[in-house]
Amino acid sequence: MTTTSSSDTEATPLLQETPASKAHEEVYKRFSDSQKRGIVAIVSLCGLMPLFIAGSFIPCIPQIAKDLETTGRTVSMAVSISVFAISLGGLVGSVYSGYSGSIGVACATTIPQLLFFRFFQAFGVSSGVSVGAGVIGDIYKLEERGTAMGIFFAAILLGPALAPVVGGAAAHYASWRVMQLIMGVILSLVFLSVLVFLPETSHPGTRGVDKLSDCHDQSDLERSRRRTWLKLKMPVILNPFSSLLMLRSPIVLIVATVAFLALAVDYVLMIPIAYTIGRKYNLTNEAFVGACFIPNGIGCMIGAPLAGRLSDRIVTQYKAKRGSWYPEDRLRAAVLPALTLFPLSALASGIVTTYVNGTVGLVLNLVCLFINGLGIDMVLSPLSAYLVDILHTQSAQTMAASSAFRAVLLSIYIMGIFPMVENWGVLGADSVAALLGWLLFA
Repeated sequence: MTTTSSSDTEATPLLQETPASKAHEEVYKRFSDSQKRGIVAIVSLCGLMPLFIAGSFIPCIPQIAKDLETTGRTVSMAVSISVFAISLGGLVGSVYSGYSGSIGVACATTIPQLLFFRFFQAFGVSSGVSVGAGVIGDIYKLEERGTAMGIFFAAILLGPALAPVVGGAAAHYASWRVMQLIMGVILSLVFLSVLVFLPETSHPGTRGVDKLSDCHDQSDLERSRRRTWLKLKMPVILNPFSSLLMLRSPIVLIVATVAFLALAVDYVLMIPIAYTIGRKYNLTNEAFVGACFIPNGIGCMIGAPLAGRLSDRIVTQYKAKRGSWYPEDRLRAAVLPALTLFPLSALASGIVTTYVNGTVGLVLNLVCLFINGLGIDMVLSPLSAYLVDILHTQSAQTMAASSAFRAVLLSIYIMGIFPMVENWGVLGADSVAALLGWLLFA
């Protein structure tokens, strides 16, 4: 039988602050609000690069195919290769190869060269999303994390909105090679900004180097002094694939699978767009093809912060109602968009492209692309924040494992998109995409 103090009343909180909880709160006060905004800006810039590189390439596929005397279906393998490279690069956390990879892509004269340097380029920039999400988890507490994650994803999703237009314009008015040279310069500047301005955000005592030097008594310290000195003087060699062990968790595996299915819907619409919407409505200018990505990008930019703020509000409401917090509460914000917005928009786009001609058909397709982008990120943003919530001290590794898993599946899936469109038509391919979206609830 429990007893209570005579000073306790019905107004006394059931969940009272403890010294440990207060210390945990203090961790998030290490940086001022302005410093946090600066950190978010830097990691958002890093996260933008993979999507910008991918988005600027897709409208150029017809021109690259013509330049290298091959087909769009063959060139699309470069997209698949780059997605696979992102899965590996996100695990390794490399930042050096993006610059030289971009220069290599610009100088490629054969398909094997293009595929090799495209892999190298994507590998170098791929860690921005997973590391950026981990940084967000380090500096923002639970009740603020969803909003911050939404802002982060909204910023990096400038890539899908702007990159196709920029890449298409560069291809039409200069050359697709010029765009790759420009990307090489931009990537070197991004690397310098991270090197100079990004502080260490890991919580004290959670880094591997902190644990290495953590000894509990004097004898331990004496015995390990020389060993620790040697380890700190020697290069640290880490296993880049150790993050994949996070996939042993059924929860992480399920979340990664759901994210793959969501992106699979988006990729069916966006990857072959020059040969579906572009060909249907006679968009021969690469810049115009790139402009078709803008509604999707705008939808993503709106959906990510909207879902982040909504998930934060749901978490706060249920925490106040129960007096306790369940991480799964955040996922409630993703249910309705996953059921309606992006599966139905994919199906509608296939119907419109097949049966509606002229300007009306093009406009309706752009509306579908906007709704699709809105729905995709209203699902992905809460999923990412949820992974950071449940595995906070290993958030970067968890995000990297989830991203790697879905990227490997996407790299295989992308190779089947063009054959699917050629054999089943636009409506058939988009119908398959919609069914994949509804599989989220299976």
